[in-house]
Amino acid sequence: MFSVDKFDDSEKVMLQTTYIKENRAELIERLTVRGIDATEMVDQIIELDDKRKSTQADLDSILAESNLIAKEIGALYKQGKADEANAAKAKAGESKEAASGYQEAMASVQESLNQLLYQLPNVPHLSVPNGNSDADNELVSVHGTKPSFAFAPVPHWDLVKTHNLVDFELGVKITGAGFPVYLGKGARLQRSLINFFLDEARDAGYTEIIPPFVVNEASGFGTGQLPDKEGQMYHMAEDNLYMIPTAEVPLTNIFRDVILKEEELPKKLTAYSPCFRREAGSYGKDVKGLNRLHQFDKVEVVQVVAPEKSYEALDSMVAHVTGLLDKLGLHYRVLRLCGGDLGFTSALTYDMEVWSGGQGRWLEVSSVSNFETFQANRLKLRYRKGTDKPQLAHTLNGSALALPRIMAALIENNQTETGINIPEVLHQYTGFKSIEFDA
Repeated sequence: MFSVDKFDDSEKVMLQTTYIKENRAELIERLTVRGIDATEMVDQIIELDDKRKSTQADLDSILAESNLIAKEIGALYKQGKADEANAAKAKAGESKEAASGYQEAMASVQESLNQLLYQLPNVPHLSVPNGNSDADNELVSVHGTKPSFAFAPVPHWDLVKTHNLVDFELGVKITGAGFPVYLGKGARLQRSLINFFLDEARDAGYTEIIPPFVVNEASGFGTGQLPDKEGQMYHMAEDNLYMIPTAEVPLTNIFRDVILKEEELPKKLTAYSPCFRREAGSYGKDVKGLNRLHQFDKVEVVQVVAPEKSYEALDSMVAHVTGLLDKLGLHYRVLRLCGGDLGFTSALTYDMEVWSGGQGRWLEVSSVSNFETFQANRLKLRYRKGTDKPQLAHTLNGSALALPRIMAALIENNQTETGINIPEVLHQYTGFKSIEFDA
């Protein structure tokens, strides 16, 4: 179970509360874009921070008085003033007891303050549209051509069964629902997509990392999965470790408690990982087949940049992801998420959705987000310009790409009456150009 008191950090809190106090009205207004009236929470945070400061001042005063008395006691004994020294000693004891009370009060106020701060989501960028759900997301652009068929196309869950590419029932037997088994050419196609995405990321200047697929609490807190999404993560209670929901978590935590030099920026990392998510999701077609899984493969890209470069970096990451979709020949669209659909940690997110020819619907395959300083503040991830005081960096991440729905769309959109064609860009990875019906 996640415990916030393990991550108390006065510097972190100060950074947050300073911003909140200086931008109270704007903060409350921007959070309404998420459908949140944060007035009460923000005012409670300000009140608690004021109380924390006043309690700290009282504590500092008591400690200063205690130090002064301690110095006087020795001098009084040397002067032979035993009665005065004893009186001072008694007073020092009273001061010590009072200081202990103030320290307990400080801890209580700090915990209450942190509990509220951890519930406060990131402030949406000014371009984030109002809205309550994914139905209110803003359509930015549409690319490619919707596939057409001279026959009635079938969904991927039928195609993978016909061609023996993925076995969902076997996954249920071994583990449970949402843990498919990839077979033969299905496994080779999956691995080919992973290698293709990694090679493309490398060519775009990202350094490949093989990170741990299990992380500790501090890592989950640093990128914002904890405590916000604790129930959606697989937790190994005995070791108090979490299976990663995305490679974003270990990649970004490489820079936890790190001060980078300005000339080291940007940091661009990529990683393949299996991802584990407990959430059940919705029902029907939304979770059928490869549409929503508890374990799936994904290639992630992460950047750490100077604040003035972060939205330029966001645009480049969106361009990278859409470039992958173009090379795969997929029909897709780009959406700007509205406030009600925006993730807890994100300031601005673009989703990429591909057309599913067998299901006749759009499938989300990538989210690319700018977190601005939200994660960096938790991570204490900073950079320094020359000899200047360190300042918070901006962090970004994106799926490049998530495999299940890409696999589903490729299989559905490239189906023929005799089999499934493989996009040309993957031929060098798969070693085959098509998957044909067995004679």
